[in-house]
Amino acid sequence: MITRYTKPEIGYIFEDKFKYQTWLDIEIYACEARAKMGDIPMADVDVIREKANFDVKRVLEIEETTKHDVIAFLTNIAEYVGAESRHIHYGMTSSDILDTTLSYQMKTAGEIILTQLKQFKDILKKRAVEHKRTICVGRSHGIHAEPTSMGLKFALWYEENKRNIERLEGALERISVGQISGAVGTFEHLSPEVEEYVCEKMGLSPASVSTQVIQRDRHAEFLSTLAIIGASLEKISVEIRHLQRTEVLEAEEFFSKGQKGSSAMPHKRNPIVSERVTGIARLLRGNAMAAMENVALWHERDISHSSVERVIVPDSCIITYYALDLMIKLVDNLIIYPENMIRNMEITRGLVFSQTILLKLVNSGISREDAYKFVQRNAMEVWANKEKNLKDELLADDEVLKYLPKEEIEEVFDYDKMLKNVDHIFARSVDKD
Repeated sequence: MITRYTKPEIGYIFEDKFKYQTWLDIEIYACEARAKMGDIPMADVDVIREKANFDVKRVLEIEETTKHDVIAFLTNIAEYVGAESRHIHYGMTSSDILDTTLSYQMKTAGEIILTQLKQFKDILKKRAVEHKRTICVGRSHGIHAEPTSMGLKFALWYEENKRNIERLEGALERISVGQISGAVGTFEHLSPEVEEYVCEKMGLSPASVSTQVIQRDRHAEFLSTLAIIGASLEKISVEIRHLQRTEVLEAEEFFSKGQKGSSAMPHKRNPIVSERVTGIARLLRGNAMAAMENVALWHERDISHSSVERVIVPDSCIITYYALDLMIKLVDNLIIYPENMIRNMEITRGLVFSQTILLKLVNSGISREDAYKFVQRNAMEVWANKEKNLKDELLADDEVLKYLPKEEIEEVFDYDKMLKNVDHIFARSVDKD
């Protein structure tokens, strides 16, 4: 009965046709369950199954009068079915089909997003391996720190994306619940067996306890998970935006033939995809906050959550899908400039090796305070004078030479040695999966 989602456009899941078809399937399953229990004739269910249908425009037309979407839908079904329609929606409340359908929509959309996350994971792994030893400067507070590798950046994102997969899998499990429990969730007019039958057919689990609605902490978790996914994509986007700055240019979004960067300046190549994803992440966080506001409803139910969810659920699913689609293509085609990474690292003329010298001095037997003073004194000279470099300053410092021979100082200034444990990091991350 259920029309399984096959179209590539995730937005279709939230269109009226898909929603009404799911409502209809739930209603028919409920009738089937009651017939199997002997409550109604199976012959009547056969008629319902054969004749039941809806017309989106007609439902919306009826709703103009009823001001109630479910009643309008049921009225339209009755126009197709006839007398046997009296069995439809028996003992049920509107939220039984509304909430079960919403869960099914979120589950279906979430599974598509989960597939994207797994695809993104593969691309991040590929780029991590590709640039495992592409050395670049690490930055803290935006200032040069010590060398790292571009591969480690990708590996970091890969690990975070894996956690997002785990988060979404958990959220999907908890949102994949349905209810057919009646006006306040007590099954007063309908057997719990009907709920079990419907949920099994829908690929959902019955909510252990419901009121008139499925509890909204489930929805808040799902939308919060999408917001975390968005935050991770924003994190990657912000890094790319910084790396694409003209004076940095260590990475760059792919710029296609015929693409234009500015209406005024023909030279511009802007990180527009990363900026777009950064904005989308803000929307996802706002929607997640609205979902949390929906958790507290009056008594067994009010409808303060309903108008909110009509916006935030489809929007969050659709824009998460869109953002992931953008980022999959962006990262897969991201241009890396290793030569610029070396050039930028050498801007600070050896300062990235300051801690290595510090620790060598400590190992020679002097106090950490004295070692720090010696290295910082020379580092400040390099900061102040662009003609100087740290190695030459150290080699000319008599106090440093008392503790370290020139050969040992010169050996420190080797970028490759700074990545000696990259294999270890990859072994417990990218290489493990």
